[in-house]
Amino acid sequence: MAAEANQNTLYMVTGAAGFLGGTVCRQLVDQGKKVRVFILPNDPARVFVPEEAEIVEGDLSDIESLKPFFDIPEGWDAVVLHIASIVTSSPDFNQKVIDVNVGGTKNIIELCLSTPRVKKLVYCSSTGAIPELPQGTPIKEVDYFDETKVLGCYSMSKALATQEVLDACHHKGLNACVVHPSGIMGPGDYALGEIMQNVINIINGELPAGIDGNFNICDVRDLANAIISSVDKGRCGECYILANEVISFKDFCNMITENSSGSKVKVFIPPVAANIMSFLMERIAEKKGEKPVLTSFNIYNLTRNNQFDSTKAKEELGYTTRPYEETIHDMIEWLLAQGIIKKES
Repeated sequence: MAAEANQNTLYMVTGAAGFLGGTVCRQLVDQGKKVRVFILPNDPARVFVPEEAEIVEGDLSDIESLKPFFDIPEGWDAVVLHIASIVTSSPDFNQKVIDVNVGGTKNIIELCLSTPRVKKLVYCSSTGAIPELPQGTPIKEVDYFDETKVLGCYSMSKALATQEVLDACHHKGLNACVVHPSGIMGPGDYALGEIMQNVINIINGELPAGIDGNFNICDVRDLANAIISSVDKGRCGECYILANEVISFKDFCNMITENSSGSKVKVFIPPVAANIMSFLMERIAEKKGEKPVLTSFNIYNLTRNNQFDSTKAKEELGYTTRPYEETIHDMIEWLLAQGIIKKES
């Protein structure tokens, strides 16, 4: 069942100070939608939230601070796009990640159910919440999420939260659907996340060697389009994978250097050797009390099965993906425009 969005629909976005949530927010504003966002108090990234959007501050894990966000104006209906989460590249258990990603989602569900004017919830999960299949087997949507079948605290938190949403759909009458983005890249990453930082390092010649692996990564604009589309087209209780074609890290690096004046990455370390290196780096970093440059979890993510099937999202949501070359070109142009890199780099 789709939300009956009309001109008196308030679009409520969590995570609007982040990369994906901010892009969703800007697209909604460009479409002339009335937008309300929920961000952490004193979040410095609030400067990147469009001035047309109404801002409510609070903490997802504190349901009382969420209640003003759900104060819907008289005569309006609302849809909630729950995109906020804590992302971590460490596989280790982190209570804060669980509190925000799982506890925060439970709070959002509770308030959606107790606010009749909220007509739909779109929950942004992750492909990491879906159990991995053997290499060569495309990974498709599942209808049950078991946190013990995935690796890393972030993926576990997303599996738990996704199941909370589906349980509320099946047993409590919540109208919601779930989207599962893979990796995210593109212009507009003001926080300079891990992928964008890698791009900068490659352009600046600060990546002496890469890993002979692969990953699956999407243009943030395509993901935002699909999330907004799912408000009207996403079916209640259904999940949709939003992924791209698999790309090797070598091809990714080559595309970056071809679109910039950066030095080509010439050495790509085989996974076996990379795992040995990561083991040593982790031990040394542990003794020094530092964060390792390379971890075994990094290697896993570059060598796992990253082949995801987005057929369902393409057929039902109209999801499309632009070529990697276009995204990388636009990323580099954005970095130049922001003065983060220079043409002579």
